[in-house]
Parts: sequence; C-alpha cells; structure tokens
Amino acid sequence: MYAQEFGKLWYKMSRDLKTHMETELAPGLTEGQLAVLELLLPEERMKPSDFLPHLSTTPAAVTTLLDRMEKAGLIERERDEKDRRIVWISATAKGKEECMRGMEIRKRFLESYLNRISSHNQQLLVYLLGKVAN
Repeated sequence: MYAQEFGKLWYKMSRDLKTHMETELAPGLTEGQLAVLELLLPEERMKPSDFLPHLSTTPAAVTTLLDRMEKAGLIERERDEKDRRIVWISATAKGKEECMRGMEIRKRFLESYLNRISSHNQQLLVYLLGKVAN
C-alpha cells in the first residue's frame, strides 16, 4: 500500500544526498573515497580485500579507487614486513582530514532534513527506519 510512496520519497532523498555530497566533496574527495576513509579511520590499517564486503564492487574497482586515493595523498600503501604479498592501506593525515570534512558535510545535510520535524519525530523516524532496515 505504501511501498510506492516510500520508494519515491527514498529515491528523492537518496538523489538529493548524492548530489549534495558530490558537489560539496569536490574537488578533493568522492563518495567512494569517503567510504574507504570511514572504514580506515577506526583501524590502523587494512588490506584491499578488507574493503570488498563494505563497498559492493569488484577487486579491480577497489584497486583503481585506491590508486586514485594514493595519487591524491589520501592513503599510503605499505608491504607487510613478514609477507611481502600483503599490502597494507593506511590513511594519511590529509586523508583523515578529508574524511572528517566529508562526514561533517553529510551530517549537516542530514540534520537539515531532520530539523524539519520535531525531536520526538526524529527519534521515531530513526526507530522505524531501523525496524525496516533490520
């Protein structure tokens, strides 16, 4: 009954967020790069294969993404000392700074949406979306 209306609203909000993020993150960062940095921040380092379950893309695409990020100075690659086949990815200071900037941009945008409704309704919305998502 409500699926079609939910789909339209979800599509509009997703499109608005994507457009806003692309505009505000440019030229220093993309949404894909932000996703990698957000995964890296709580970790000291990760292997390229560690990103695959989170990014819904191919290993080749992850490699290309990491290549671009390395050229931009957002990440560093380092060979493992014990097993040279393993490559470790870590965020640079610039990468950490850009990640924080990107997360703040997204937070402000989402707050602008949520602030259209009362605090109680925000809590209810988050609760209900949690029910739908899980």
